[in-house]
Amino acid sequence: MPIAVLFWVSFFIFIALLFYLNREQIRKTMEVTHFIDRLLNRPLTVEAPPPAGSVEPDVPEDMDFVPRNDFPGNGDWEEEFPQEAPFPAFVSAAEEAAAPEEAPPPEEAPLEEASPVQEAPAPPPAARRQEPAPPIPEPERRNRSIYFMRLDRDGTVVRTTSSRSLAVSNSPLADTLRALLQGPTAEERQQGMVSFIPPGTRILDIRIRGTTAYINFSEEFQFGIFGAEGYAAQLRQIVWTATEFPTVKDVQILIEGRVVNFLGESILIGSPISRDALY
Repeated sequence: MPIAVLFWVSFFIFIALLFYLNREQIRKTMEVTHFIDRLLNRPLTVEAPPPAGSVEPDVPEDMDFVPRNDFPGNGDWEEEFPQEAPFPAFVSAAEEAAAPEEAPPPEEAPLEEASPVQEAPAPPPAARRQEPAPPIPEPERRNRSIYFMRLDRDGTVVRTTSSRSLAVSNSPLADTLRALLQGPTAEERQQGMVSFIPPGTRILDIRIRGTTAYINFSEEFQFGIFGAEGYAAQLRQIVWTATEFPTVKDVQILIEGRVVNFLGESILIGSPISRDALY
């Protein structure tokens, strides 16, 4: 019980202390809000504002205030800021009709647009002399010996040679053998030259190892139609044409990349073939 009494006493003392420290602020607030009048239901009294012009400037007491008459509005305003001209008086319709009409201002002649200066056309450029394109040099050519066969009067198949002018390249042996597979020209046929290499035969690959030329033919190479003598003739055409090159001494025939022992039934081709092996 004494603790409760002590608490409430301390609380009231604290509230009183707050009111005492803020008494001026509380008083002003109550005056502004008319708290006492509202609490007692008294009519609110509002002070009328002072008449215009009666408000004196709030000047500190230690400052000498001397009113001046040279501010704008005290006589020299009109000099610095002249008043605008008064609105024109109302003019009746009769007066307006009696008033002389003012002549309209003369119309100014439209200015003529200056015509743009036309520049003289530039003279056409002199026709360039078209120089003829330099002629494309023809590739260097060289004569190569190609071997065909010819039927003699007694029916004997003999070997014969023909000279072909072929373009020089990095693979002269392949170029010469491909020309051989194309067969004799019309002029060569008139001279009785024929080829026993089966039509459609193609060269798939050529490689040189030492002095042996490994020539890989397509499968058409092994399907001759002239028998054993025809197979021997087509071998002579290949071997003699290839060995015209001084670096080639013999030829190994390959069919589709494989070594075949026999061409036909009796012509041995399982090992390199030289000119001496062919009569």
